[in-house]
Amino acid sequence: MLVFFGVFCRFFNMLLWPDPRSSQVLQVLSGPIQVLLPRSYFSRSPGWPDPRSPGPRSASWPDPRSSQAEYKLYQLDKTGYRGLQFGVMNVLHEHPLGPLAYKLCMSDFLREPVIGSAIQVLELPWGSSGLDAGCGIGSHTLLLAEAVGPAGHVIGLDLSFESLVQAKEITKKSGLSEQVSFQEGDVSNLPFDDDTFDWAWSVDCVGYAPLEPLPLVKELARVVRPDGNIAILGWSSQQLLPGYPQLEARLNATSAGIAPFVKGKMPELHFLHALGWFKEAGLEELNAHTFAGDVHAPLSNDIRSALISLFDMRWGKPQSELSQEDWEEYQRLCQPESPDFILNLSDYYAFFTYSLFSGKVVK
Repeated sequence: MLVFFGVFCRFFNMLLWPDPRSSQVLQVLSGPIQVLLPRSYFSRSPGWPDPRSPGPRSASWPDPRSSQAEYKLYQLDKTGYRGLQFGVMNVLHEHPLGPLAYKLCMSDFLREPVIGSAIQVLELPWGSSGLDAGCGIGSHTLLLAEAVGPAGHVIGLDLSFESLVQAKEITKKSGLSEQVSFQEGDVSNLPFDDDTFDWAWSVDCVGYAPLEPLPLVKELARVVRPDGNIAILGWSSQQLLPGYPQLEARLNATSAGIAPFVKGKMPELHFLHALGWFKEAGLEELNAHTFAGDVHAPLSNDIRSALISLFDMRWGKPQSELSQEDWEEYQRLCQPESPDFILNLSDYYAFFTYSLFSGKVVK
């Protein structure tokens, strides 16, 4: 059960990369020309291949299994180069880029700005120490470290050894190594003494997994000093199919669409009941905020890729709860090869939300 919990906490953060020279990358990445490039390419070091070439197959290309393999996902289209900095990847050769990992990777185009906004609202004290519970590969741990400044410190905790290896490599190249450290551990049994941190944070993990949330909140409160804060953040809604509210409602009501909520789960265990958990855990000065991310036409290639991945993650497999008519309508609207693909609309608009719950520890 603990292993399953750890996998679930890493659901939105896990990135597993193959050799960027492989045909697998070229087949999976959508849009015009998309390639993974070492960051050092952009210093124009001699010997780096031109990304406009048929494929980066130069013998000078670094081994992606190296801990120094640092990549950008870059696209070439009529507007020129655009890219997303994913940081340093300790690429493990035995883990190819599977479909789920690719979809989660693409989702960061949508998620990262919203999560950054949530961190800003918390107004974490300058120079404070904090815990990122369920940190995955540490991308949000670095955002937290930047928020508390050079005198602060953040510990990222995760059950996955492989994720932590990647997190450490990313941090090493970020210039934040003095402010960030990582530790393997279980969120339900934190390996820290009482009153260790000034605050604790968890995104898409505590309260978002199939475990009882109240004990997890209490465990976070245990390791936070009096008057410190606890905050949990989770994906809470989306409206992605403009003009088709009934179809989207039925898609959202399927087993995949309501995840992580499951049939038979008590309503008070739903993530949006988090204020109740905080109150029962003895926290005070409770707050809730919802942050919206939105997109509209014309869509960049990276946003299109992110939305395609999101469609597939939320609704992409046939569900017994859907009628054949609804399934065919989903495919007509959400499959890129369809002539009626919804992302091709000249007036396309969509939004999604993340909800943040916080409270002060009183002992």
